[in-house]
Amino acid sequence: MKQFKFSIVIPVYFNELNLPHTIPRLKELQKLLPNYELEFVFVDDGSGDSSLSVLLEERQKDERIKVIKLSRNFGSMSAIQAGLLEATGDCVGIISADLQDPPELFVQMIEKWKNGKKIVLATRSDREESLSQKAFSNGYYFLLEKLALKGYPKGGFDFVLIDRQVVQEITHIKEKNTNVMSLIYWLGYDQELVPYVREQRKLGKSRWTLSKKIKLFVDSFVSFSYTPIRFMSIIGFITALLSFFYGIFVVAGTLFGFIELQGWTTIIALITFLLGIIMIMLGIIGEYMWRILDESRRRPSYIIDEIYK
Repeated sequence: MKQFKFSIVIPVYFNELNLPHTIPRLKELQKLLPNYELEFVFVDDGSGDSSLSVLLEERQKDERIKVIKLSRNFGSMSAIQAGLLEATGDCVGIISADLQDPPELFVQMIEKWKNGKKIVLATRSDREESLSQKAFSNGYYFLLEKLALKGYPKGGFDFVLIDRQVVQEITHIKEKNTNVMSLIYWLGYDQELVPYVREQRKLGKSRWTLSKKIKLFVDSFVSFSYTPIRFMSIIGFITALLSFFYGIFVVAGTLFGFIELQGWTTIIALITFLLGIIMIMLGIIGEYMWRILDESRRRPSYIIDEIYK
């Protein structure tokens, strides 16, 4: 009987407090998956704490651990891409290092993979987080499903297991400024959902800041939806149409005397309103143009400083 290899990619960023608990939990999977060869691919995404030292110490104890050190912080999506490139398993799991997602769920996910599903998504049926965090996440995934990726899981996901073929597709695409999870979903392979409740972070402080959330939000829609461009076209058409009819109304009213000549207040209000719309449209165009420029320069999404294996 063939022994399959299961790789797990774990992006690491300021996780020195979590790793002493995360690594043993991951190692315990060997008891639950005795017929699988395990590989742990940790990607240090420019952590400014002792995360790398902890990983290298664990690497000396267990040869199944592979550590990838990026030259600086490139973001979790780039770290995941780097980990997928170095993972060698027949199937590859992706999980965060903060233990908000239960590693033991991989056992159930592997069963789905063995039954022929090339993508197994652990979707959040609920999350132990504040109301503001829930509202932001739910709003993001609602808009993503409605405007970009139809059928996208309601609670979203970043805890996933994918087949070797999917890994090869992701590493071949090499797309920058994207959401790897949305890209996995976009590929369209057979999928299966495994619901779970995401736990509250118990150790350390999350580095998933508001600015990073906003960037991911913009990246997702620019990468997978034409809605922002279509929105500009529709708003521009409606504004032009209303301005045209309003102009006819003002001219006709002035000529026939049933309205007085409009004053400066109305003119200034209209100019300000139209300039606001134009600036919004230029901003949206700018987001697309910047990403086109970034892609055209062909700079890599990440730089690997060193690989310890």
